[in-house]
Amino acid sequence: MAARTRSLSLGFGALAAAAAFLTVPAIAQQVFDLSPEQPGRPRAERNEEALKLIGKDAKFARDGIFTVAIASQRLPFGAYGTDTRTLVGSEPDIAQLVADSLGRKLEIVSVAWADWPLGVASGKYDAAISNVTVTEQRKEKFDFSTYRKDLLGFYVKASNPITITEPKDVAGLKVIVGSGTNQEQILLRWNEQNLKQGLKPVEVQYYDDDVVLYLALETGRADVYLGPNALLSFKAAREGKTRLAGNFSGGWPLLAEIAVTTRKGNGLAEAITHALNTQIANGNYGKALTRWNLGPEAVEKSTTNPPGLPKS
Repeated sequence: MAARTRSLSLGFGALAAAAAFLTVPAIAQQVFDLSPEQPGRPRAERNEEALKLIGKDAKFARDGIFTVAIASQRLPFGAYGTDTRTLVGSEPDIAQLVADSLGRKLEIVSVAWADWPLGVASGKYDAAISNVTVTEQRKEKFDFSTYRKDLLGFYVKASNPITITEPKDVAGLKVIVGSGTNQEQILLRWNEQNLKQGLKPVEVQYYDDDVVLYLALETGRADVYLGPNALLSFKAAREGKTRLAGNFSGGWPLLAEIAVTTRKGNGLAEAITHALNTQIANGNYGKALTRWNLGPEAVEKSTTNPPGLPKS
């Protein structure tokens, strides 16, 4: 399918803060374990301190079970393993650590993205662990225990030496981005800022086909692909054809975080936050992220209901 390309700019006014960036060297091609047994998945001990933090009126969907809804059907978040039945990925790994900590057997339910909010709010699922970003609007109905940074990443052909550390670095580049996405809006704001400073415009490119998209990077028709860091990082590690040129918060200029999502006021959030912090301290959490190439998205500390992205 042919690409649609054009140069765009929108006026969004002055930005309130500078972005925080992280750059890392190219990642060698890696092999990921997609077996249903998941022998490399970290496991946790029952956490008595976390159990003490469960609210006295808290109710689980099923006795002895921690029922988790996972809607992400893409690696590294979650996808069916080699048996085509078992979900594997970073989200099942985090769910397992929490379930173990709470002394419960893990049950993962694969759901459509549109279905997890009602399922969690109704008590059908104890939690959703599905790349859910904390927002102020969602906090009206849900509690959150953070476990990963929400990052966007600039990815280039593996041999391309480009490094992007600030908005001016995209001036004059041909940048692929998804239409209607959060990252598109950020890119357009950067472009507007650069134009006001007399810099060259970004050539924004849109593709409807991933094969054509990556061919554009390979052949030089595009310089950079801007998208969700976790997805692009996993692809880069697995195939070795692209590399990270720079990344930044998905809520730029604000911090955005991914969190375990539970029904508001159901008494589980503080226990889950404590369980996650115990796993951060003992190293299991780091292992769970690193095995899916998500180390750069690790949080130093899990928090309950931090400031979320503002209502649009």
